[in-house]
Amino acid sequence: MIEAAENGKQVAVLVELKARFDEENNIHWARRLEKAGAHVVYGLIGLKTHSKIALVVREEKGVLKRYVHLGTGNYNPLTSRIYTDLGFFTSRPEFGADASDLFNYLTGFSRHERYQKLLVAPVNLRKTMTELIRREVIHQQSGRPAGIFAKFNSFTDAGMIDEMYAASRQGVPIDLIIRGICCLRPGIPGKSETIRVGSVVGRFLEHSRVYRFVNGGNDEIYIGSADLMNRNLDRRVEVLFPIEDEKLKDRIVREVMELSLKDTVKMRWLQSDGTYLRPRYAEEKQFDMQDYLLRHSSNA
Repeated sequence: MIEAAENGKQVAVLVELKARFDEENNIHWARRLEKAGAHVVYGLIGLKTHSKIALVVREEKGVLKRYVHLGTGNYNPLTSRIYTDLGFFTSRPEFGADASDLFNYLTGFSRHERYQKLLVAPVNLRKTMTELIRREVIHQQSGRPAGIFAKFNSFTDAGMIDEMYAASRQGVPIDLIIRGICCLRPGIPGKSETIRVGSVVGRFLEHSRVYRFVNGGNDEIYIGSADLMNRNLDRRVEVLFPIEDEKLKDRIVREVMELSLKDTVKMRWLQSDGTYLRPRYAEEKQFDMQDYLLRHSSNA
C-alpha cells in the first residue's frame, strides 16, 4: 500500500488503533502510510472496527472493475501462521459495490446502510441473523430440511442464545463449534435438547467464523469476522458475507463443518452442567482435524 501511494495511486486505509496486542504496531504503520501519502482513518466514533476487507478498483478497457477480498482473519503475517482462517477473493459487481459503500461509510463519505450481499454490524447483522434462525424454525415445522451449524470464537449474546433455544424447542438440530466462552447450555430437556456444543483447541487457534443454515435443502453459508456477542453485534463494525458458489460451499461443509464434528483428539463437548468431556471413542478411533488439514495442504 505504501508503494502504491508513492506511485500515485489513491490509497485509503482504516487502521484500528484499539486492536488487542497490536496498538503500537498499528500506530507505527499508520504513520508510515500517512507519510507515503495514503489517506488514513481510524474508524467511527464509538465503534471498534473488526471487519477484514480489502478493495482494489482498477480501470480496465475504459471500465472500472472492483476486486474484493473478504476474510475471517486479520491482515497480520504472524497470526496468519498460527490461526485457522478463511478468505474469499471475488470480482463480482455486487460484492464490489457493497465494499465501496462500506468503505465510504467507514471513511465518513456517506451514511449508507443498505447492502446487497454483506451483513454489516451494527447496521443489519443482528436483524438478519435473527431472521435466518427463525426461518429454520419455519422449515422444521413444515417438514422441510432444517438445521444450523455455526463455528465462532465466543457465544455470549443473550438475544441470540434465546433464539437458539427457541429453535431447539421446535426441534431444529443445531451444532455449534465454539472455541472459547459459551453461555448457552446444550442438552437441557425441553429447552436445548437438539443443540450440541463442541470446542476444538489444538496447535492452531481456531479463528474462522462460519454460519450455515440448511434452509429447506438450499444451504446458505456466511463467513466473516463476527462472533455472536453483544459487542460484535452492536458496538463493532463487523462483516459477514455469503458464499454462493456451490463448489466453495461444499468445500466449507467438508473441510470445516464435517471435519470439526469428526475430531476425536482436540474436541471437547460441552455438557449441560458446564463441564467439557472428550469423545468416549477417542482412544479407539482417533482423528485430529488440524493435523489432517495440515497434511492435506502439504500434499496439495
